[in-house]
Amino acid sequence: MEQPLFLVILAFLSLAVGSVLGYLTRQSIAKRTLGSIEARLQKMASQARVEAEAILSEAKTKAQKFLETAQKETEDRRQEIFRAEGLLLKRESLLEQRIDQFEGREQDFSEKVEKLKEVKKNIEELNLKTRAELERVSGLTAREAKEELLAKVENSSQLEIMERMRKLEENGREQFDKKAKEILSLVIQKQALSQAQEITTTTIALPNDEIKGRIIGKEGRNIRTLEKLTGVEVIIDETPQALVISGFDPIRRQIAKVALEKLIQDGRIQPARIEDEVAKAESEIAKQIREAGDTAIYETGIIGFDPKLVQLLGRLKFRTSYGQNVLLHSIEVAHLSAGLAAEIGGNVQVAKKAGLLHDVGKAVDQQIEGSHVEIGIKILEKFGVEKAVIAAMKSHHEEYPYESLEAVLVQTADQISGARPGARKDTVENYLKRLGDLETIALNFPGVEKAWALQAGREIRIFVRPDEIDDFGAKKMAKEIAAKIQEELRYPGEIKVNLIRELRITEHAR
Repeated sequence: MEQPLFLVILAFLSLAVGSVLGYLTRQSIAKRTLGSIEARLQKMASQARVEAEAILSEAKTKAQKFLETAQKETEDRRQEIFRAEGLLLKRESLLEQRIDQFEGREQDFSEKVEKLKEVKKNIEELNLKTRAELERVSGLTAREAKEELLAKVENSSQLEIMERMRKLEENGREQFDKKAKEILSLVIQKQALSQAQEITTTTIALPNDEIKGRIIGKEGRNIRTLEKLTGVEVIIDETPQALVISGFDPIRRQIAKVALEKLIQDGRIQPARIEDEVAKAESEIAKQIREAGDTAIYETGIIGFDPKLVQLLGRLKFRTSYGQNVLLHSIEVAHLSAGLAAEIGGNVQVAKKAGLLHDVGKAVDQQIEGSHVEIGIKILEKFGVEKAVIAAMKSHHEEYPYESLEAVLVQTADQISGARPGARKDTVENYLKRLGDLETIALNFPGVEKAWALQAGREIRIFVRPDEIDDFGAKKMAKEIAAKIQEELRYPGEIKVNLIRELRITEHAR
Protein backbone atom coordinates (compact mmCIF):
# COMPACT_ATOMS: atom_id res chain seq x y z
CA MET A 1 0.00 0.00 0.00
CA GLU A 2 2.74 2.40 0.87
CA GLN A 3 4.71 1.50 -2.26
CA PRO A 4 2.11 2.56 -4.85
CA LEU A 5 1.57 5.84 -2.97
CA PHE A 6 5.23 6.47 -3.14
CA LEU A 7 5.25 5.85 -6.84
CA VAL A 8 2.43 8.28 -7.33
CA ILE A 9 4.15 11.00 -5.38
CA LEU A 10 7.34 10.32 -7.26
CA ALA A 11 5.51 10.67 -10.56
CA PHE A 12 3.98 13.96 -9.50
CA LEU A 13 7.34 15.29 -8.45
CA SER A 14 8.91 14.21 -11.76
CA LEU A 15 6.15 15.92 -13.62
CA ALA A 16 6.61 19.13 -11.65
CA VAL A 17 10.36 19.09 -12.13
CA GLY A 18 9.93 18.46 -15.89
CA SER A 19 7.50 21.32 -16.15
CA VAL A 20 9.89 23.68 -14.40
CA LEU A 21 12.78 22.55 -16.57
CA GLY A 22 10.68 22.92 -19.71
CA TYR A 23 9.60 26.42 -18.73
CA LEU A 24 13.18 27.45 -18.02
CA THR A 25 14.29 25.95 -21.31
CA ARG A 26 11.60 27.84 -23.21
CA GLN A 27 12.51 31.08 -21.49
CA SER A 28 16.14 30.61 -22.46
CA ILE A 29 15.24 29.85 -26.08
CA ALA A 30 12.86 32.88 -26.20
CA LYS A 31 15.58 35.18 -24.88
CA ARG A 32 18.02 33.99 -27.52
CA THR A 33 15.38 34.38 -30.30
CA LEU A 34 14.43 37.88 -29.11
CA GLY A 35 18.03 38.93 -29.14
CA SER A 36 18.41 37.69 -32.72
CA ILE A 37 15.28 39.59 -33.90
CA GLU A 38 16.37 42.79 -32.20
CA ALA A 39 19.76 42.49 -33.86
CA ARG A 40 18.11 42.04 -37.22
CA LEU A 41 15.84 44.97 -36.61
CA GLN A 42 18.74 47.16 -35.58
CA LYS A 43 20.65 46.06 -38.70
CA MET A 44 17.67 46.80 -40.97
CA ALA A 45 17.15 50.17 -39.30
CA SER A 46 20.80 50.97 -39.81
CA GLN A 47 20.60 49.99 -43.48
CA ALA A 48 17.43 52.07 -43.88
CA ARG A 49 19.14 55.11 -42.36
CA VAL A 50 22.08 54.66 -44.73
CA GLU A 51 19.77 54.30 -47.76
CA ALA A 52 17.68 57.27 -46.65
CA GLU A 53 20.75 59.41 -46.28
CA ALA A 54 21.94 58.31 -49.75
CA ILE A 55 18.53 59.08 -51.30
CA LEU A 56 18.33 62.40 -49.51
CA SER A 57 21.82 63.28 -50.66
CA GLU A 58 20.96 62.35 -54.27
CA ALA A 59 17.72 64.31 -54.08
CA LYS A 60 19.55 67.36 -52.78
CA THR A 61 22.05 67.03 -55.60
CA LYS A 62 19.32 66.77 -58.27
CA ALA A 63 17.37 69.62 -56.71
CA GLN A 64 20.48 71.75 -56.74
CA LYS A 65 21.10 70.95 -60.43
CA PHE A 66 17.43 71.62 -61.34
CA LEU A 67 17.53 74.89 -59.48
CA GLU A 68 20.70 75.93 -61.25
CA THR A 69 19.19 74.97 -64.65
CA ALA A 70 15.99 76.88 -63.91
CA GLN A 71 17.95 79.93 -62.83
CA LYS A 72 20.01 79.76 -66.01
CA GLU A 73 16.92 79.46 -68.24
CA THR A 74 15.26 82.31 -66.37
CA GLU A 75 18.32 84.44 -66.89
CA ASP A 76 18.43 83.56 -70.63
CA ARG A 77 14.78 84.45 -71.07
CA ARG A 78 15.27 87.66 -69.20
CA GLN A 79 18.13 88.53 -71.55
CA GLU A 80 15.95 87.70 -74.60
CA ILE A 81 13.18 89.91 -73.26
CA PHE A 82 15.66 92.71 -72.75
CA ARG A 83 16.94 92.32 -76.32
CA ALA A 84 13.35 92.22 -77.71
CA GLU A 85 12.43 95.34 -75.76
CA GLY A 86 15.50 97.09 -77.12
CA LEU A 87 14.59 96.06 -80.70
CA LEU A 88 10.99 97.23 -80.27
CA LEU A 89 12.15 100.54 -78.91
CA LYS A 90 14.49 100.94 -81.87
CA ARG A 91 11.71 100.10 -84.37
CA GLU A 92 9.32 102.44 -82.62
CA SER A 93 11.87 105.20 -82.91
CA LEU A 94 12.35 104.47 -86.64
CA LEU A 95 8.59 104.39 -87.17
CA GLU A 96 8.18 107.76 -85.51
CA GLN A 97 10.91 109.16 -87.74
CA ARG A 98 9.21 107.81 -90.85
CA ILE A 99 5.84 109.17 -89.75
CA ASP A 100 7.44 112.58 -89.33
CA GLN A 101 9.02 112.29 -92.79
CA PHE A 102 5.69 111.18 -94.33
CA GLU A 103 3.84 114.06 -92.76
CA GLY A 104 6.47 116.42 -94.12
CA ARG A 105 6.22 114.91 -97.62
CA GLU A 106 2.42 115.02 -97.46
CA GLN A 107 2.54 118.68 -96.66
CA ASP A 108 4.98 119.28 -99.53
CA PHE A 109 2.75 117.26 -101.88
CA SER A 110 -0.32 119.26 -100.88
CA GLU A 111 1.53 122.47 -101.56
CA LYS A 112 2.67 121.18 -104.98
CA VAL A 113 -0.88 120.07 -105.84
CA GLU A 114 -2.19 123.52 -105.05
CA LYS A 115 0.52 125.06 -107.21
CA LEU A 116 -0.29 122.67 -110.07
CA LYS A 117 -3.98 123.50 -109.83
CA GLU A 118 -3.13 127.15 -110.05
CA VAL A 119 -0.84 126.54 -113.04
CA LYS A 120 -3.51 124.40 -114.75
CA LYS A 121 -6.07 127.11 -114.21
CA ASN A 122 -3.74 129.70 -115.72
CA ILE A 123 -3.04 127.40 -118.71
CA GLU A 124 -6.76 126.84 -119.31
CA GLU A 125 -7.41 130.57 -119.17
CA LEU A 126 -4.53 131.12 -121.57
CA ASN A 127 -5.87 128.42 -123.91
CA LEU A 128 -9.30 130.00 -123.90
CA LYS A 129 -7.82 133.38 -124.68
CA THR A 130 -5.62 131.92 -127.42
CA ARG A 131 -8.55 129.98 -128.96
CA ALA A 132 -10.76 133.07 -128.87
CA GLU A 133 -8.02 135.10 -130.52
CA LEU A 134 -7.50 132.44 -133.20
CA GLU A 135 -11.25 132.23 -133.88
CA ARG A 136 -11.39 136.03 -134.15
CA VAL A 137 -8.44 136.17 -136.55
CA SER A 138 -9.52 133.19 -138.72
CA GLY A 139 -13.23 133.87 -138.61
CA LEU A 140 -13.92 130.14 -137.85
CA THR A 141 -14.94 128.32 -134.70
CA ALA A 142 -12.75 125.52 -133.32
CA ARG A 143 -15.18 122.86 -134.57
CA GLU A 144 -15.38 124.40 -138.03
CA ALA A 145 -11.60 124.66 -138.21
CA LYS A 146 -11.23 121.05 -137.11
CA GLU A 147 -13.73 119.85 -139.72
CA GLU A 148 -12.05 121.89 -142.44
CA LEU A 149 -8.60 120.58 -141.46
CA LEU A 150 -9.81 116.98 -141.42
CA ALA A 151 -11.50 117.44 -144.78
CA LYS A 152 -8.30 118.83 -146.31
CA VAL A 153 -6.21 116.02 -144.79
CA GLU A 154 -8.73 113.43 -145.96
CA ASN A 155 -8.78 114.83 -149.49
CA SER A 156 -5.00 115.18 -149.74
CA SER A 157 -4.21 111.84 -148.10
CA GLN A 158 -7.18 109.80 -149.29
CA LEU A 159 -5.11 107.27 -151.19
CA GLU A 160 -2.62 106.94 -148.35
CA ILE A 161 -5.40 106.42 -145.78
CA MET A 162 -7.12 103.88 -148.00
CA GLU A 163 -3.85 102.01 -148.53
CA ARG A 164 -3.13 101.92 -144.82
CA MET A 165 -6.66 100.73 -144.09
CA ARG A 166 -6.31 98.03 -146.71
CA LYS A 167 -3.00 96.84 -145.27
CA LEU A 168 -4.32 96.82 -141.73
CA GLU A 169 -7.45 94.95 -142.78
CA GLU A 170 -5.47 92.47 -144.86
CA ASN A 171 -3.01 91.81 -142.03
CA GLY A 172 -5.77 91.42 -139.46
CA ARG A 173 -7.92 89.36 -141.80
CA GLU A 174 -5.03 87.08 -142.68
CA GLN A 175 -4.22 86.45 -139.04
CA PHE A 176 -7.81 85.89 -137.98
CA ASP A 177 -8.61 83.81 -141.06
CA LYS A 178 -5.54 81.66 -140.47
CA LYS A 179 -6.39 81.06 -136.82
CA ALA A 180 -10.07 80.49 -137.57
CA LYS A 181 -9.24 78.01 -140.33
CA GLU A 182 -6.87 76.15 -138.05
CA ILE A 183 -9.52 75.83 -135.34
CA LEU A 184 -12.33 74.91 -137.74
CA SER A 185 -10.24 72.42 -139.69
CA LEU A 186 -9.06 70.79 -136.49
CA VAL A 187 -12.63 70.47 -135.21
CA ILE A 188 -14.13 69.37 -138.53
CA GLN A 189 -11.48 66.70 -139.08
CA LYS A 190 -12.58 65.05 -135.85
CA GLN A 191 -16.04 64.43 -137.30
CA ALA A 192 -16.85 61.53 -139.62
CA LEU A 193 -20.63 61.11 -139.67
CA SER A 194 -22.68 59.76 -142.54
CA GLN A 195 -25.77 61.62 -143.68
CA ALA A 196 -29.08 59.94 -144.51
CA GLN A 197 -30.68 61.57 -147.55
CA GLU A 198 -34.44 61.33 -146.95
CA ILE A 199 -37.26 63.51 -148.25
CA THR A 200 -41.04 63.26 -148.03
CA THR A 201 -41.42 59.93 -149.82
CA THR A 202 -40.25 56.39 -149.22
CA THR A 203 -39.91 53.84 -152.01
CA ILE A 204 -40.43 50.10 -151.42
CA ALA A 205 -39.17 47.50 -153.86
CA LEU A 206 -41.70 44.77 -154.75
CA PRO A 207 -40.82 41.18 -155.71
CA ASN A 208 -43.22 41.39 -158.68
CA ASP A 209 -46.07 43.48 -160.03
CA GLU A 210 -48.71 40.90 -159.08
CA ILE A 211 -48.35 41.85 -155.40
CA LYS A 212 -49.74 45.32 -156.21
CA GLY A 213 -53.22 43.87 -156.64
CA ARG A 214 -53.11 42.15 -153.27
CA ILE A 215 -51.88 45.35 -151.62
CA ILE A 216 -54.82 47.26 -153.11
CA GLY A 217 -57.28 44.52 -152.16
CA LYS A 218 -60.86 44.01 -153.18
CA GLU A 219 -62.36 47.40 -154.00
CA GLY A 220 -59.27 48.97 -152.43
CA ARG A 221 -60.04 47.94 -148.84
CA ASN A 222 -56.49 46.83 -148.02
CA ILE A 223 -54.82 50.05 -149.14
CA ARG A 224 -57.51 52.15 -147.45
CA THR A 225 -56.99 50.26 -144.17
CA LEU A 226 -53.25 50.77 -144.38
CA GLU A 227 -53.58 54.49 -145.14
CA LYS A 228 -56.14 54.95 -142.34
CA LEU A 229 -53.99 53.21 -139.72
CA THR A 230 -50.67 54.86 -140.66
CA GLY A 231 -51.84 58.31 -141.84
CA VAL A 232 -49.86 58.22 -145.10
CA GLU A 233 -50.66 57.86 -148.78
CA VAL A 234 -49.63 54.71 -150.66
CA ILE A 235 -49.01 55.49 -154.34
CA ILE A 236 -49.19 52.53 -156.66
CA ASP A 237 -48.64 53.49 -160.29
CA GLU A 238 -47.14 51.95 -163.38
CA THR A 239 -43.61 52.00 -161.99
CA PRO A 240 -42.44 48.41 -162.28
CA GLN A 241 -41.82 46.50 -159.03
CA ALA A 242 -42.08 49.56 -156.77
CA LEU A 243 -44.55 51.59 -154.77
CA VAL A 244 -44.21 54.94 -153.04
CA ILE A 245 -45.25 55.93 -149.51
CA SER A 246 -45.92 59.67 -149.30
CA GLY A 247 -46.35 61.78 -146.16
CA PHE A 248 -44.83 64.68 -144.28
CA ASP A 249 -44.44 62.74 -141.03
CA PRO A 250 -41.31 60.56 -141.39
CA ILE A 251 -42.27 58.35 -138.43
CA ARG A 252 -45.61 57.47 -140.02
CA ARG A 253 -43.85 56.74 -143.30
CA GLN A 254 -41.42 54.44 -141.52
CA ILE A 255 -44.25 52.59 -139.72
CA ALA A 256 -46.04 52.09 -143.05
CA LYS A 257 -42.82 50.88 -144.67
CA VAL A 258 -42.05 48.32 -141.97
CA ALA A 259 -45.64 47.04 -141.93
CA LEU A 260 -45.78 46.76 -145.74
CA GLU A 261 -42.47 44.93 -145.92
CA LYS A 262 -43.69 42.38 -143.35
CA LEU A 263 -47.01 41.94 -145.20
CA ILE A 264 -45.26 41.50 -148.56
CA GLN A 265 -42.86 38.96 -147.04
CA ASP A 266 -45.72 37.01 -145.42
CA GLY A 267 -47.99 37.21 -148.48
CA ARG A 268 -51.24 37.29 -146.49
CA ILE A 269 -52.58 40.81 -146.99
CA GLN A 270 -55.97 41.52 -145.45
CA PRO A 271 -57.37 44.18 -143.08
CA ALA A 272 -56.93 42.07 -139.93
CA ARG A 273 -53.32 41.24 -140.79
CA ILE A 274 -52.67 44.86 -141.69
CA GLU A 275 -53.86 45.99 -138.24
CA ASP A 276 -51.59 43.44 -136.54
CA GLU A 277 -48.53 44.36 -138.59
CA VAL A 278 -49.11 48.10 -138.13
CA ALA A 279 -49.32 47.59 -134.35
CA LYS A 280 -46.08 45.57 -134.42
CA ALA A 281 -44.43 48.19 -136.61
CA GLU A 282 -45.43 50.96 -134.19
CA SER A 283 -43.89 49.01 -131.31
CA GLU A 284 -40.73 48.39 -133.34
CA ILE A 285 -40.39 52.05 -134.36
CA ALA A 286 -40.88 53.15 -130.74
CA LYS A 287 -38.06 50.80 -129.78
CA GLN A 288 -35.87 52.22 -132.57
CA ILE A 289 -36.61 55.75 -131.33
CA ARG A 290 -35.47 54.85 -127.82
CA GLU A 291 -32.36 53.14 -129.15
CA ALA A 292 -31.58 56.12 -131.40
CA GLY A 293 -31.84 58.50 -128.42
CA ASP A 294 -29.64 56.26 -126.28
CA THR A 295 -27.12 55.97 -129.11
CA ALA A 296 -26.95 59.74 -129.50
CA ILE A 297 -26.39 60.15 -125.76
CA TYR A 298 -23.70 57.45 -125.82
CA GLU A 299 -21.89 58.92 -128.84
CA THR A 300 -21.75 62.38 -127.31
CA GLY A 301 -20.90 61.16 -123.80
CA ILE A 302 -23.66 63.15 -122.09
CA ILE A 303 -25.45 61.86 -119.00
CA GLY A 304 -28.23 63.06 -116.74
CA PHE A 305 -31.00 63.69 -119.27
CA ASP A 306 -34.59 62.69 -118.52
CA PRO A 307 -35.57 59.44 -120.37
CA LYS A 308 -38.52 61.23 -122.00
CA LEU A 309 -36.16 63.93 -123.32
CA VAL A 310 -33.89 61.19 -124.70
CA GLN A 311 -36.90 59.63 -126.44
CA LEU A 312 -37.81 62.99 -128.00
CA LEU A 313 -34.22 63.23 -129.19
CA GLY A 314 -34.53 59.78 -130.78
CA ARG A 315 -37.53 60.96 -132.84
CA LEU A 316 -35.14 63.19 -134.78
CA LYS A 317 -33.76 60.04 -136.44
CA PHE A 318 -36.79 60.08 -138.74
CA ARG A 319 -36.76 63.87 -139.30
CA THR A 320 -34.83 65.60 -142.07
CA SER A 321 -34.02 69.22 -142.83
CA TYR A 322 -33.19 70.00 -146.47
CA GLY A 323 -32.50 66.27 -146.84
CA GLN A 324 -30.10 66.20 -143.86
CA ASN A 325 -30.95 63.79 -141.05
CA VAL A 326 -31.64 65.98 -138.02
CA LEU A 327 -30.38 63.50 -135.38
CA LEU A 328 -27.07 62.99 -137.18
CA HIS A 329 -26.89 66.74 -137.71
CA SER A 330 -27.47 67.31 -133.97
CA ILE A 331 -24.74 64.84 -133.03
CA GLU A 332 -22.39 66.51 -135.47
CA VAL A 333 -23.20 69.98 -134.08
CA ALA A 334 -22.61 68.66 -130.53
CA HIS A 335 -19.14 67.41 -131.45
CA LEU A 336 -18.29 70.57 -133.38
CA SER A 337 -19.48 72.84 -130.56
CA ALA A 338 -17.50 70.89 -127.98
CA GLY A 339 -14.40 70.99 -130.18
CA LEU A 340 -14.68 74.73 -130.71
CA ALA A 341 -15.25 75.34 -126.98
CA ALA A 342 -12.21 73.25 -126.10
CA GLU A 343 -10.05 75.19 -128.58
CA ILE A 344 -10.99 78.68 -127.39
CA GLY A 345 -11.62 78.04 -123.69
CA GLY A 346 -15.42 77.78 -123.53
CA ASN A 347 -17.54 75.46 -121.40
CA VAL A 348 -17.26 72.15 -123.27
CA GLN A 349 -20.18 70.39 -121.55
CA VAL A 350 -22.59 73.31 -122.00
CA ALA A 351 -21.63 73.68 -125.68
CA LYS A 352 -21.97 69.93 -126.30
CA LYS A 353 -25.40 69.68 -124.63
CA ALA A 354 -26.69 72.79 -126.41
CA GLY A 355 -25.41 71.47 -129.75
CA LEU A 356 -27.14 68.13 -129.27
CA LEU A 357 -30.45 69.70 -128.17
CA HIS A 358 -30.55 72.76 -130.42
CA ASP A 359 -33.09 71.17 -132.83
CA VAL A 360 -35.05 69.06 -130.31
CA GLY A 361 -38.14 71.18 -131.03
CA LYS A 362 -38.31 69.63 -134.51
CA ALA A 363 -39.33 66.33 -132.90
CA VAL A 364 -42.83 67.71 -132.21
CA ASP A 365 -43.06 70.86 -134.34
CA GLN A 366 -45.78 69.18 -136.46
CA GLN A 367 -47.93 68.76 -133.35
CA ILE A 368 -47.25 72.05 -131.51
CA GLU A 369 -47.52 75.55 -132.96
CA GLY A 370 -44.48 77.78 -132.98
CA SER A 371 -40.93 77.70 -134.29
CA HIS A 372 -38.76 74.76 -133.39
CA VAL A 373 -36.56 77.08 -131.30
CA GLU A 374 -39.48 78.22 -129.11
CA ILE A 375 -40.76 74.63 -128.83
CA GLY A 376 -37.26 73.44 -127.90
CA ILE A 377 -36.96 76.08 -125.15
CA LYS A 378 -40.27 74.98 -123.63
CA ILE A 379 -39.24 71.32 -123.79
CA LEU A 380 -35.88 71.94 -122.11
CA GLU A 381 -37.46 74.09 -119.40
CA LYS A 382 -40.04 71.35 -118.76
CA PHE A 383 -37.34 68.70 -118.24
CA GLY A 384 -35.18 70.93 -116.02
CA VAL A 385 -32.20 71.39 -118.34
CA GLU A 386 -29.64 73.95 -117.14
CA LYS A 387 -30.34 77.58 -118.01
CA ALA A 388 -26.85 77.91 -119.51
CA VAL A 389 -27.69 75.16 -122.04
CA ILE A 390 -31.00 76.80 -122.96
CA ALA A 391 -29.28 80.17 -123.39
CA ALA A 392 -26.66 78.57 -125.64
CA MET A 393 -29.14 76.73 -127.92
CA LYS A 394 -31.83 79.37 -128.41
CA SER A 395 -29.65 81.75 -130.47
CA HIS A 396 -28.59 79.38 -133.25
CA HIS A 397 -31.01 81.03 -135.71
CA GLU A 398 -30.45 84.54 -134.27
CA GLU A 399 -34.04 84.72 -133.01
CA TYR A 400 -32.64 85.60 -129.59
CA PRO A 401 -29.56 87.69 -128.72
CA TYR A 402 -26.34 85.93 -127.77
CA GLU A 403 -26.03 85.53 -124.02
CA SER A 404 -22.78 83.55 -123.84
CA LEU A 405 -19.75 82.43 -125.79
CA GLU A 406 -21.28 78.96 -126.11
CA ALA A 407 -24.30 80.43 -127.95
CA VAL A 408 -22.00 81.78 -130.67
CA LEU A 409 -20.18 78.43 -130.88
CA VAL A 410 -23.43 76.47 -131.30
CA GLN A 411 -24.56 78.78 -134.11
CA THR A 412 -21.15 78.46 -135.77
CA ALA A 413 -21.22 74.66 -135.49
CA ASP A 414 -24.79 74.59 -136.88
CA GLN A 415 -23.72 76.60 -139.92
CA ILE A 416 -20.63 74.43 -140.44
CA SER A 417 -22.73 71.26 -140.38
CA GLY A 418 -25.39 72.68 -142.69
CA ALA A 419 -23.01 74.36 -145.14
CA ARG A 420 -20.87 71.29 -145.74
CA PRO A 421 -21.19 70.25 -149.41
CA GLY A 422 -23.63 67.37 -149.74
CA ALA A 423 -25.05 67.75 -146.25
CA ARG A 424 -28.30 69.35 -147.38
CA LYS A 425 -30.54 69.54 -150.40
CA ASP A 426 -32.04 72.88 -151.28
CA THR A 427 -35.03 73.47 -153.51
CA VAL A 428 -34.62 75.27 -156.82
CA GLU A 429 -37.09 77.93 -155.72
CA ASN A 430 -35.13 78.79 -152.56
CA TYR A 431 -31.89 78.75 -154.51
CA LEU A 432 -33.15 81.16 -157.16
CA LYS A 433 -34.78 83.38 -154.55
CA ARG A 434 -31.53 83.68 -152.61
CA LEU A 435 -29.62 84.62 -155.75
CA GLY A 436 -32.24 87.20 -156.68
CA ASP A 437 -32.22 88.73 -153.20
CA LEU A 438 -28.44 89.05 -153.31
CA GLU A 439 -28.47 90.88 -156.62
CA THR A 440 -31.39 93.11 -155.56
CA ILE A 441 -29.62 94.27 -152.41
CA ALA A 442 -26.52 95.24 -154.40
CA LEU A 443 -28.45 96.97 -157.21
CA ASN A 444 -30.31 99.18 -154.70
CA PHE A 445 -27.09 101.04 -153.86
CA PRO A 446 -26.49 104.22 -155.87
CA GLY A 447 -23.67 104.00 -158.39
CA VAL A 448 -23.99 100.23 -158.95
CA GLU A 449 -24.06 99.31 -162.64
CA LYS A 450 -24.29 95.51 -162.52
CA ALA A 451 -24.49 92.80 -159.87
CA TRP A 452 -24.09 89.04 -160.45
CA ALA A 453 -24.49 86.26 -157.89
CA LEU A 454 -21.89 83.52 -158.43
CA GLN A 455 -20.68 80.29 -156.83
CA ALA A 456 -24.20 79.09 -155.93
CA GLY A 457 -24.80 82.28 -153.96
CA ARG A 458 -21.47 82.15 -152.14
CA GLU A 459 -20.14 85.23 -153.96
CA ILE A 460 -21.62 88.38 -155.43
CA ARG A 461 -19.68 90.39 -157.98
CA ILE A 462 -20.60 94.08 -158.23
CA PHE A 463 -19.55 96.59 -160.91
CA VAL A 464 -19.81 100.30 -160.07
CA ARG A 465 -19.72 103.38 -162.27
CA PRO A 466 -16.21 104.87 -161.93
CA ASP A 467 -17.39 108.41 -162.59
CA GLU A 468 -19.79 108.26 -159.63
CA ILE A 469 -17.83 106.15 -157.12
CA ASP A 470 -14.17 106.76 -156.30
CA ASP A 471 -11.81 104.21 -154.75
CA PHE A 472 -12.50 105.32 -151.20
CA GLY A 473 -16.26 105.22 -151.80
CA ALA A 474 -15.98 101.76 -153.37
CA LYS A 475 -14.27 100.46 -150.25
CA LYS A 476 -16.97 101.94 -148.08
CA MET A 477 -19.78 100.61 -150.32
CA ALA A 478 -18.41 97.03 -150.17
CA LYS A 479 -18.57 97.14 -146.38
CA GLU A 480 -22.12 98.53 -146.43
CA ILE A 481 -23.33 95.88 -148.90
CA ALA A 482 -21.80 93.07 -146.82
CA ALA A 483 -23.44 94.46 -143.67
CA LYS A 484 -26.84 94.74 -145.39
CA ILE A 485 -26.64 91.15 -146.71
CA GLN A 486 -25.74 89.90 -143.25
CA GLU A 487 -28.62 91.84 -141.73
CA GLU A 488 -31.41 90.95 -144.20
CA LEU A 489 -30.61 87.48 -145.57
CA ARG A 490 -30.28 84.07 -143.94
CA TYR A 491 -27.81 81.72 -145.57
CA PRO A 492 -25.40 78.92 -144.63
CA GLY A 493 -21.68 79.72 -144.51
CA GLU A 494 -20.52 83.12 -145.77
CA ILE A 495 -20.94 85.28 -148.87
CA LYS A 496 -18.01 87.02 -150.51
CA VAL A 497 -18.68 90.58 -151.71
CA ASN A 498 -16.40 91.38 -154.64
CA LEU A 499 -16.77 95.02 -155.76
CA ILE A 500 -15.02 96.13 -158.98
CA ARG A 501 -14.36 99.73 -160.03
CA GLU A 502 -12.81 99.92 -163.48
CA LEU A 503 -12.07 103.15 -165.31
CA ARG A 504 -11.81 102.78 -169.09
CA ILE A 505 -10.76 105.68 -171.30
CA THR A 506 -11.11 105.45 -175.07
CA GLU A 507 -9.65 107.94 -177.50
CA HIS A 508 -9.54 107.83 -181.30
CA ALA A 509 -6.58 108.89 -183.36
CA ARG A 510 -7.58 110.28 -186.77
